[in-house]
Amino acid sequence: MKTNEKVTRTLHTAGQLFVRESAPGEAKGRKICGYAIMFNVPSVILDATERSEEREIITPGAVTKEFLDSCDIIMTMYHDRQKVLARSNKGKGTLSYRVDSKGVYFEFEAANTANGNEALELIKRGDITGCSFVFTTYYNDPAFVERREKKTNGYTEITYYVKRMTGIYDFTVTTKPAYPDTSVEAREAQQRKAERKAHQVREIRERIGYYKRQAEAKPTKAEAVREIREKVRELETLLM
Repeated sequence: MKTNEKVTRTLHTAGQLFVRESAPGEAKGRKICGYAIMFNVPSVILDATERSEEREIITPGAVTKEFLDSCDIIMTMYHDRQKVLARSNKGKGTLSYRVDSKGVYFEFEAANTANGNEALELIKRGDITGCSFVFTTYYNDPAFVERREKKTNGYTEITYYVKRMTGIYDFTVTTKPAYPDTSVEAREAQQRKAERKAHQVREIRERIGYYKRQAEAKPTKAEAVREIREKVRELETLLM
């Protein structure tokens, strides 16, 4: 990927959707509210191998009210741009938002349309529970995205800190539970962790067996045997 290559990404938001009670003069209970973007909240694992995983974090400086006011943002259902619920074009329209320390909060009045009524009913019932959003940025430019690594016992955790964006294109309401504080995601994450641990244990035990066989094959070379046995002890401490 080149530094000047713009990448389009979709991230899910941990905040809950809700239908706000109506204020005087408003249509009864048709305001849909929530957070489309959450700051400093790690995403789910975006990519993973046996030895690494990647996550993403949106930093507070990545989104400002001025930046949002420069975008054409459509509120959709399931990222289907045919299912329009509201819109803010250059800061004007039926979709309103604010930026606070938590993230980007939005609200809109559900239109009396098939899409608006469907969204309203499914959110009230709890069938639709969260949001996601689509944005673009330059991933190989550290001014836009900072890449950090943390290594533990041969396993690498990679986190991308998004510091700037080039555009935000839609907010969407979604059924997809995308953060590990939901029970299903937590179980899946725990299972992946257990599988990685089991793989590491197998590797260590294979290496211990290899070194022990080497020691047995060199009974007359005391110095070599001592070195091999020291390696075995170091590996065995990893299994404790």
